[in-house]
Amino acid sequence: MRIAELSRQADVPVPTIKYYLREGLLPPGELRSANQAQYGEEHVRRLKLVRALIEVGRLPIAAIRRVLEHMDEPEPNLHNVLGHALMGLDQRGPADDEQLAAALKEIESLAERRGWRLSPDGPTKLAAAEVIAALRQLGVTEPLENIDDYADTAERVAQVDMKLVRKRLEDPAGLVYGVVIGTVVGDQLLAALRRLAQEDASARMFGITEVTEPC
Repeated sequence: MRIAELSRQADVPVPTIKYYLREGLLPPGELRSANQAQYGEEHVRRLKLVRALIEVGRLPIAAIRRVLEHMDEPEPNLHNVLGHALMGLDQRGPADDEQLAAALKEIESLAERRGWRLSPDGPTKLAAAEVIAALRQLGVTEPLENIDDYADTAERVAQVDMKLVRKRLEDPAGLVYGVVIGTVVGDQLLAALRRLAQEDASARMFGITEVTEPC
């Protein structure tokens, strides 16, 4: 197909496709003449992936390029592909605050206690530390006193996520696409399910047998 048809099928404007080509996010088409290239279904899939990384994952171009470079290796290391996609979802600045540094030590202690295999400077570790620092600053420490209970739940959720990843191991592009969509939208689903479960738990705690109005 020509670039106009590629644009229609992927729902991406032609100028944007040309920009992705210049940035190396989309492989070039097969040249049929000096100024005409043909594109295939693999280009449609790549465009959808890039859109997901940009629009849903909010990854910067440089991070997307790293994900795609790992994905395009002859024998891609899928752990690295997955890691770059997840790390890109949570880009943070360096920790330069004393409270944040202390919170990072708490996260490292939690990881060591549970045997978690984490990258030393991963942005998700910093994201968790920022939450801990905020809770301590607010004087709300009860969640931290039960952090291992939350970690138990997080591990169970991660195992469910990895079951879905295993289904896509033969398709690195589909794996990254699923991780980005599943993580961003899945976080929203988990938050909503937590609220539903809290509503039910509250009703049971206070002996509510029939709910007649929204909480």
